[in-house]
Formats: sequence, structure tokens, C-alpha cells
Amino acid sequence: MEEYAREPCPWRIVDDCGGAFTMGAIGGGIFQAVKGFRNAPSGMSHRMRGSLTAIKTRAPQLGGSFAVWGGLFSMIDCGLVKVRGKEDPWNSITSGAMTGAILAARNGPVAMFGSAAMGGILLALIEGAGILITRFASSQFPTGPQFAEEPAPASMSAPSFGDYRQYQ
Repeated sequence: MEEYAREPCPWRIVDDCGGAFTMGAIGGGIFQAVKGFRNAPSGMSHRMRGSLTAIKTRAPQLGGSFAVWGGLFSMIDCGLVKVRGKEDPWNSITSGAMTGAILAARNGPVAMFGSAAMGGILLALIEGAGILITRFASSQFPTGPQFAEEPAPASMSAPSFGDYRQYQ
């Protein structure tokens, strides 16, 4: 599966952690900009200041939370790749479940189980959608008709035309 041909594990962890931070900071910045704008007192200058304050206050925290999730997920995924010896969707589904459980450990076993179930289900949906999209896209572009090759008779050799030889 070409989607799993990624960087080696030590660099993958750093890459996923940074990507998750970026995604959390940008997405959190957009969300906090709207939230700060709506919650500020009336007047455009107050609303813009409230929006910027909310972005500066919460976006880095959200980015950090995403980075922790992404880094932990990648560490577990790399560990499973090493232990199982193969890279497949089951690794990421298990990694999502284990990441959810670990991050909810402070809230007790019931919360751990719920978070593990949600993490596993979420990653199973993502992996399933990726597999379906890959299969759908590959069926759009057939490789062409498949012909059975006929064996050439042993007594006849390929006709030679000077230095050019016919391929059979």
C-alpha cells in the first residue's frame, strides 16, 4: 500500500507531531477568532481586539494539545510497526484506541475505555474511508485488457530481420 510508504519511524514521530501542532494552531486560531469576535463588546475595534486576544491566548494551547495527541499516536504506531513487523490499517486503529486511553488515564478506567473506543472507532472510520477511496479510484483507471500469453512453439525461433528481432 503506497499510502504507508512514509518516512522512517523516528522522523515520522517528529513530522506528525509538528503537523498536528500546525493543524491545531491554525484550526484553533480560526475557531478562536470567530469566538473572540462574537464574545467581545460591540464596536469593531473591540471585536477585532477580542478576536486577536482569543487567538493569542488559546491557539497555541490547542496546537500543543494536538501535538501531544499526534506525537503519542505516532510513537504507538511506530512501536506497533516494530512489534508486528508490518504496516497496515490495524496499527493506526490500535494506535488511536491506545492514544485515547492513555490521554484519558487521569480520569479513571471508565473514561479510558470510552476514549479508547472513540479513538479506535474514529481511526477505523478514517482508515475505512481511505481504503474505499483508494479502491474506487483504482477502479476508475483500469490497467487494460489482460491477455493470456500463449507459449511459443519450441521448434520455431523468432524471425530475425537484420539486427531487429520481433518480440513474442
